[in-house]
Amino acid sequence: MSAGVEDGTRRGRLARWSIDALPGIGAAAGLVVLWTGLQLLNGRFLSAVNLTNLTLQSVALGTVAVAVVLVLLIGEIDLSVGAVGGFAAAVMAVLVVRTGLPAPVAVAAALATGAGAGLVHGIGVTALALPSLVVTLAGLLMWRGGLFLVLGDAGSLNLADPGIAALTSTFLPSWIGVVGGSAVAAATTAAWWLTRRRHEPAGRLVRIALVAAAAAAAAAVYGRDRGIPLAVVIFLGVVALLDVVLKRSAFGRHAVAIGSDARVAERAGIEVRRVRIVTFALAGTVSAAGGVLGASRLLAVNQSSGSVDLTLTAFAAAAIGGASLYGGRGSVWSALTGALVLGSLDNGLDLLGLSPGHRFLTTGTVLVLAVGLDTAARRLRDRRTA
Repeated sequence: MSAGVEDGTRRGRLARWSIDALPGIGAAAGLVVLWTGLQLLNGRFLSAVNLTNLTLQSVALGTVAVAVVLVLLIGEIDLSVGAVGGFAAAVMAVLVVRTGLPAPVAVAAALATGAGAGLVHGIGVTALALPSLVVTLAGLLMWRGGLFLVLGDAGSLNLADPGIAALTSTFLPSWIGVVGGSAVAAATTAAWWLTRRRHEPAGRLVRIALVAAAAAAAAAVYGRDRGIPLAVVIFLGVVALLDVVLKRSAFGRHAVAIGSDARVAERAGIEVRRVRIVTFALAGTVSAAGGVLGASRLLAVNQSSGSVDLTLTAFAAAAIGGASLYGGRGSVWSALTGALVLGSLDNGLDLLGLSPGHRFLTTGTVLVLAVGLDTAARRLRDRRTA
């Protein structure tokens, strides 16, 4: 291959990377602008205590948003993520409070409940050939009904179990963040170095720098407060694990191919039905994890757990973070960015003493901007491939 052709190929890769990253870059830039503005309006916003509370408030939403991203990647939609999380949390609460089961067993049962709910959705979409919108809308109603039935006449259960509370009340030493961030950066650097001929160096180096900088900054902030929240570690672990699965496994590549064009993927020999069922089951499991983390933070499960508001906010977080509503593109890390944006809006408006109405108006505006970036990126990609 000549140098000119090789340079052209590199420029093409860089251009494609820039277009694909446009929504995510926009979300990250928006987060920086948002934090700067809120700090100017209220000097307490960027304090260590407030940022720690902000991330704790965003963990449950971010986890449910991860479930949304998983389903969006295969070109489907899941309106039941919030309801599944609430139902799973109710199952956990009943097992702990009324039957006295240990917290780990109850949490495992909640995750299994979410997986089962997602499996039902996947079978409904594939075996019955029903639109995912209809199946998951029915699921939303079913699991909300299940929540009411499980809680019974009391309508609410308080969680005093120390094992459940520990999920969001445990704080780890700040040096763990420095060591963990350095290890991730080193591993990413090594992976880039070993595969540098097959990947675009600029994109990889940017990610390495961002990981190292984010880990150092987060460790410094948490170190000035109570330490690193265990809930944040759990959330980041879920995101990192799923990111590896989606990018490094055949299942992940098949899921993205289905989201890009299901018919082409089927002609290529991909088992579309199986991938869809597994994805919905995985999304149900992650939704249940979000419900468990939310219940742990509030130390209660009630009839408003897993409300429709949570589902809509999770979809907004996924879209704002850069996940494509058109399918086939996006990253589970977008759930983190989107949850931080919405969590910052909620937290900042509370500090400013503004009403919830301002939050919804602002969230709607940010959502429109995020989807506009996604649409612009899609049009640019279509023009390059035309």
